[in-house]
Amino acid sequence: MTTFGALHHAESGAGPAILFLHGVGGDAASWAPQLASFGRTHRAMAWDMPGYGASDPLESPTFAALADACVTLLDRQGVDRAHLVGHSIGGMVAQEVAARHPDRLASLTLSATSPAFGNPDGDFQKKFVAARLKPLAEGRTMAEIARDVVPRLVGPDADPAGVAAAVASMSRVPEATYRAMVELIVTFDRRDTLGAIAAPCLVLAGETDAQAPAPMMERMAGKIPGALFTCIPGAGHLANLERPAAFDAALTDFLTRLSGD
Repeated sequence: MTTFGALHHAESGAGPAILFLHGVGGDAASWAPQLASFGRTHRAMAWDMPGYGASDPLESPTFAALADACVTLLDRQGVDRAHLVGHSIGGMVAQEVAARHPDRLASLTLSATSPAFGNPDGDFQKKFVAARLKPLAEGRTMAEIARDVVPRLVGPDADPAGVAAAVASMSRVPEATYRAMVELIVTFDRRDTLGAIAAPCLVLAGETDAQAPAPMMERMAGKIPGALFTCIPGAGHLANLERPAAFDAALTDFLTRLSGD
């Protein structure tokens, strides 16, 4: 396993551990509503993925290394098994953890994510990377990019405070990290291991999400044994920030079912 430097996280509360994994444009703060709500009943934790916030970057980012970093964080915090909640690329990291370290999962929640990004050498993937990195090549700052990108990710009537929080989180992402994660995301493919996921699983989609469309996520859920699929009405790609009450209700219902309460 890779040797990791600093792995920063924020946390709230005590009890069964939940670890929240953010997306390309996020950080630990992008889970602030969930740290507050789930901290009432759980040890709610949200990491800064390597290269984000106060977490040291990886020399050579891969999904395997990110999954190992996630487990290393759990080890350092004395957590044997956690409810893992991953959003977007964080959901891909969560799938990688499920494949590489299944014994560390109490449950798995996959939000606004996918099991693959297709062929990393394909034209779509090349165009995706070029389009996402073009603003940086043109000299725009991450704050400028965030103000343009975030409003296009959310659904109608998104919580203004959540949108502002998403812009703030994306603005803080180091340019080098953003480049590395955009280039990494197109390499992901865990389609062949969906059927082997043994942990209880919730697949959460946003009704208007164009990045991880609900129909695709429903098909994904159908390939995971016993997975529960939930679609949040009116939500886009950032459901936990734009509609936190609905997101929290779906996750709470799932966790309550697991506990038998």
